[in-house]
Amino acid sequence: MQARLEPGDLAPDFTLPDAEGKPVSLSSYRGRRVIVYFYPAASTPGCTKQAGDFTAARESLAGEGIEVLGISPDAPAKLARFRDQENLTITLLSDTGKTVMTAYGAYGTKKLYGKEVTGVLRSTFVLDTSGVVELAQYNVKASGHVDKLRRDLAG
Repeated sequence: MQARLEPGDLAPDFTLPDAEGKPVSLSSYRGRRVIVYFYPAASTPGCTKQAGDFTAARESLAGEGIEVLGISPDAPAKLARFRDQENLTITLLSDTGKTVMTAYGAYGTKKLYGKEVTGVLRSTFVLDTSGVVELAQYNVKASGHVDKLRRDLAG
C-alpha cells in the first residue's frame, strides 16, 4: 500500500502539463491555499460531477484565497476536450505517468464493483500557503464531495 499523506506533511512538489500542454508547478502557488484533487478519468459521470461542482465553487473558493487543481492520468488533449465540453474553469493537469498520484498516495489498490484493481484513488488535499497538507481525504465520493469539503474547511 502506498504511503498516504497526513496533515502536517509537506506536499510533494510537482510540475505537470495543463490542458494546453503548458507546465504548471505547485510551487508557483506558494502564498495561496490550494485544493489538489485526483480523479480517475475525464468525461466519466462521477468525474464530470466532481469537476462541475469544483467549477461552481471556484469563484467563492478564490474569494477565500483557495485555488483548485484537478489531476488525472488523461493526456492534455483529453483534458482540453473535457474542459470545453463541460465549461470547466478549474485548472486540469495531466499525470500520464501517475508519478504525482503515487507521491500523494492517490494511486493504488482499490475495490471496483467488488474486485480489487489498481487505479486512481479519488482523493483531495488542501494545502496551506506554505505547501503543507491541512487536510487529506482518500476514497472520497464524487457526488456531494465539494459541499462536504466546504463544510470541513469551515469547521
